Amino acid sequence: MILPGSSVRVVNTGDTYFGFEGQVQRVADGQAAVIFDGGNWTKIVTFRLPELEIVKRGKGKK
Repeated sequence: MILPGSSVRVVNTGDTYFGFEGQVQRVADGQAAVIFDGGNWTKIVTFRLPELEIVKRGKGKK
């Protein structure tokens, strides 16, 4: 389930942002607003929920 604060990846191969990872800012009406922060730019883009997948973050190596 995609909720605000979730880390997500764009899985729609036809989208300009394919493969980009960002953080969900809000979810409404089957869409999610995702914030991408890349160095010297920040962008918020809206996607349909099926175009996104949750990024699983594991524990780092010790």
